[in-house]
Amino acid sequence: MQTKRVRIGDTVIGGGERIKIQSMTTTKTADVESTIKQIAELEQAGCEIVRVAIADEADAYAVKTVKDKIGIPLVADIHFSPKLAVLAIENGADKVRINPGNIGGEKEIRLVADCVKQHKIPVRVGANTGSIEKNFLEKYGKNEYALVESALYNVGILERFGVEDLVISVKASSVPLTVSAYELLATKTSYPLHVGVTEAGTTEAGIVKSAVGIGSLLLKGIGDTIRVSLTDNPVREVESAKLVLRACGLDEEYVEVVSCPTCGRCSWESMGLANKVTEFVKPYKKRAKIAVMGCVVNGPGEAKDADLGIAGGNGVCLLFKKGEPYKKVPAEQAEEELFKEIKALLQ
Repeated sequence: MQTKRVRIGDTVIGGGERIKIQSMTTTKTADVESTIKQIAELEQAGCEIVRVAIADEADAYAVKTVKDKIGIPLVADIHFSPKLAVLAIENGADKVRINPGNIGGEKEIRLVADCVKQHKIPVRVGANTGSIEKNFLEKYGKNEYALVESALYNVGILERFGVEDLVISVKASSVPLTVSAYELLATKTSYPLHVGVTEAGTTEAGIVKSAVGIGSLLLKGIGDTIRVSLTDNPVREVESAKLVLRACGLDEEYVEVVSCPTCGRCSWESMGLANKVTEFVKPYKKRAKIAVMGCVVNGPGEAKDADLGIAGGNGVCLLFKKGEPYKKVPAEQAEEELFKEIKALLQ
């Protein structure tokens, strides 16, 4: 779906732009040294927009110092206090995320809206199942209709106060509810959508829930920016988000490693080699495909479109390029020979 373009600092989302990856710091924002350090790690991992929690005035004032030391747009995350939203904006936030359901009435929202217009920054209206207004819950129950109507009601308030640069999210911890809510929302608005499954859980479960929820929406063309929410180091969020985009065919600037799960036919250490190759190619922003297959029964055929591949059996490994056999090497030399070819491919 084609959405409106919204600028966040030097970054643009929506309007057919490439989907941007977000994450959020876990540090106390007022601890500027720790916050700047963590954002640097997120940038290095590929984060393109970072959100920080504004829990008190010290956090709001810290926005200025933090922003001056980072290279990606900074979003101030606000709950309950319009005063803190204003303070964060005045200290240089590139965008604010508010949950109108818990920030007060129209008077409080107008206070934020006036400040946003003055500083010409966008607002993300973030609705989730924990903050749906009572009247929508009574009308619909806790479902996608309540989530979407809650978000759009608050969007309408901001529009009446003249705010035009808006981003919307309608998150739930339930994957089916999240997907249904975004599908419904996409039919009702042209504002860019920030997509994610909220409170997805610890690493393993959170990655699976996020991949299913975010991935299914991206494959339908829904979503302009994403966050994988994990109870873990936020760097893992960014790494996981990149993998989701790649799995959906929305990121081609990387080296893809395909490998089989191995079985009883595998007589060499292909699993370990596949992991080493995957780790080695992470820093490269180049479109290439490398296959590490356990045996020659169907390895070359399954990875025929790979730029470079290897398959093994009976103490010997076969290297192939573009699906064609290239060289046979003893299994004990397979790793060394494959890495020579990888380095030549990626230089």
